[in-house]
Amino acid sequence: MYDTVLVPTDGSDAVDDSLEHALSIAADNDATVHALYVVDTRIVRAADDDSRDNLEATLEAEGEEAVTTVLERATEAGVEAIDAVRHGTPPRTILEYAEEVGADLIVIGPQGKTAREKVTSLGSVSERVVSDADRPVLVVRT
Repeated sequence: MYDTVLVPTDGSDAVDDSLEHALSIAADNDATVHALYVVDTRIVRAADDDSRDNLEATLEAEGEEAVTTVLERATEAGVEAIDAVRHGTPPRTILEYAEEVGADLIVIGPQGKTAREKVTSLGSVSERVVSDADRPVLVVRT
């Protein structure tokens, strides 16, 4: 039923529960898990000129660490996994990546946010993915 399962990650502990579900579904269906981290270009553009490059490099490094964690967990579960770090707006980039790889299912959890991010965001990433997706989305609440 599922050949490709997409797991967006922000590297937070909140992703752990959604990853457990994604790995279980992938193992049951002999599916490949795609781990995706999105470097939010809105944050990079909002930084001052002097710190923009450093911030972008830091976010890319955090992304590499986040997807590596997913790959390691997938390997432990005996599930094939592919990682990707992309730049863009998280909800849109997640959906574009899902289309690109032909994801049959997106498994997403509540993304870890700071208090400031919760106040300034216009809805959560998972809410936007659910509302705009043209494929099944499993939201795993912690």
